Amino acid sequence: MRSLQHSLATFILLALASCTGPKHPFQDDNWAVVNYWAVWCKPCREEIPELNELNKSADVQVFGVNFDRKTGEALAVDSKTLGLEFTNIDDPSQSLGVERPSVLPTTLVINPEGEIEAVLAGPQTAATILAVIKPDLAVTPDKET
Repeated sequence: MRSLQHSLATFILLALASCTGPKHPFQDDNWAVVNYWAVWCKPCREEIPELNELNKSADVQVFGVNFDRKTGEALAVDSKTLGLEFTNIDDPSQSLGVERPSVLPTTLVINPEGEIEAVLAGPQTAATILAVIKPDLAVTPDKET
């Protein structure tokens, strides 16, 4: 038994030492947008088309997190009901070092280095999210000089 425990411990240490994945779960060189949603949330329903459109951008990945922590068939049904065209993931708040949102919808904007650039509460549009990602392209009112 002791030999088995030693072998298992050695295997775990070797497996951990060989992990060379990215420092965050999102694809490198892309911005990530993580949206917390629920099927019962009317503002969530309204922003889904905007998030679907944003997900088509070459340098932005949109991920959904079901606020109710549904999985399997229940998650698939809710995703289809809302027309989600992006991937649902497990809640990354703990690994990102932020509190789980208590307001829906909430959107996290994460830069390519895996750092949170913004936490946006309430419904968003592609334009409001892109204003965080590409602030130099954001439309602002003309300033008088």
